[in-house]
Amino acid sequence: MSYADSLPWTLESLDFTRIDLARIRHNEDLFFLLCSSSFVESGSDLYTQNLVDHFAGDQELQTWLSQHWEHEELQHGRALSTYVRTVWPEFDWEAGFKAFWTEYGAVCTAEQLESCRGLELAARCVVETGTASLYRALNDITDEPVLKQLTNHIKSDEVRHFKHFYQHYRLYREREGFGRYRVFRAILRRVNEIKSEDSDIALRHVFNQCYPHQVGDEKAFRRISDRAQGLLRRHIPAEMTVKMLLKPLDLPAKLQNALEKPLARITERLLLR
Repeated sequence: MSYADSLPWTLESLDFTRIDLARIRHNEDLFFLLCSSSFVESGSDLYTQNLVDHFAGDQELQTWLSQHWEHEELQHGRALSTYVRTVWPEFDWEAGFKAFWTEYGAVCTAEQLESCRGLELAARCVVETGTASLYRALNDITDEPVLKQLTNHIKSDEVRHFKHFYQHYRLYREREGFGRYRVFRAILRRVNEIKSEDSDIALRHVFNQCYPHQVGDEKAFRRISDRAQGLLRRHIPAEMTVKMLLKPLDLPAKLQNALEKPLARITERLLLR
C-alpha cells in the first residue's frame, strides 16, 4: 500500500464544485489568510529537507518526516491553493508563489534550526501549535462548508504532527539532558520568528500580486495586513494554544493547570491589541 492510500484524507475527497461562493468570495481578509497559508504550506519540501539533514542518523524520525509529514504538508498546500484558485480565479497564484518562494526560500535555511536536536523538536512543537491554532481559527471564522471541511482536516493533521514531534522531543530530552530554561528560550525564539517572518513575507507577496501598483507602499500593505491579522487574532483559541505551548516544558500538573487560564487571558489581551 502506498503512503497516499494511508492519508487521513485526500484532495480528491473534497468537492470544490460545492463551494458556496456567495459565502466567501467577497471576504478579502480570508483571501489573504488562505492564500498566504497556501504559499507557506506549498514550500514544505524545502524545510522538510532541512530537518531530514538535521536529524541525520535518526532513521525513524527521518522516515516519518520524508514519507509522512512532508506528504501531508504538501497536500495542505495543494488543497489550499486549489481552494483559492477556485474562489478567486483572477488571482495569479503561481506568480505570487514564485515571488514568495524566491524570498522565503533564501531565509528558510538549516542555520535557523536549533543546534541541539531536542530543542529543535521543542521548536517544531511551537510551529505545529501555531498552525493548529491558525486552522482552528479559520474554521471558526468561516461558514463556507467546503472551507469548513478543509480547515478541520488540516487542523487535525497539525495536532497529530504536534504529538509526533512531542514524542520524539521527549526521547531527545532524556538523551541530551537539557533543562526547562533552555526549552523556554527555544520556544520563545521560535514564537518570535513565526510572528516576525513567515506570515509577514507570505502576506506581503499576496499583497504585491493583488496590488502591483502599490508595491513598496508600506502604509497600504499594513492596512490590509493588520485587518486580516486582526480577524485571525480575534478567533485564535487562546486556551488550546497556551496548553500546547506549555507542554514541552513538562511542568508539574498543578503548576500547568494554574498557569493555563491566566496565560490564556493574557494571550487573548495581547492578540486583541
